[in-house]
Amino acid sequence: MHLNTLRPAAGSKKRPVRVGRGTGCGNGKTCGRGYNGQHSRSGGYQKVGFEGGQMPLQRRLPKYGFKALKALYRTEVKIGVLQGFSEVPITLEALKKANLINQNIRVVKIIAGRETSLSKPLILQGFKVTEQVRKMIEKSGGEVKM
Repeated sequence: MHLNTLRPAAGSKKRPVRVGRGTGCGNGKTCGRGYNGQHSRSGGYQKVGFEGGQMPLQRRLPKYGFKALKALYRTEVKIGVLQGFSEVPITLEALKKANLINQNIRVVKIIAGRETSLSKPLILQGFKVTEQVRKMIEKSGGEVKM
């Protein structure tokens, strides 16, 4: 096989229709566009979805639904929920096992909520925490590991 002998498969390449070459070809004079009207003129096409001035379907229908990808993989958990945990240290897998968070969650941030102090020391591993929560945990004798 040589480059100069390569040919496309038979029938795969159709010759383009040559319009405006006389009446005998069937596409002479008006070139298959008909006589009058918008479509017979150059530039005579409306944008996609245009309905002649009527309010288009994509604008008539109500808008709904958008969920940021961030929302699928991140969440917040209040520190009060973690008070009842017996597992030490508390990890992301432990929260998933206890069905406190979705299985898809990859990032959890611990927030304070209404809690002002902790009843027992907590050891958190692999969580983001707010500054207030960090102070609460260290004050109760716990720690936050990254």
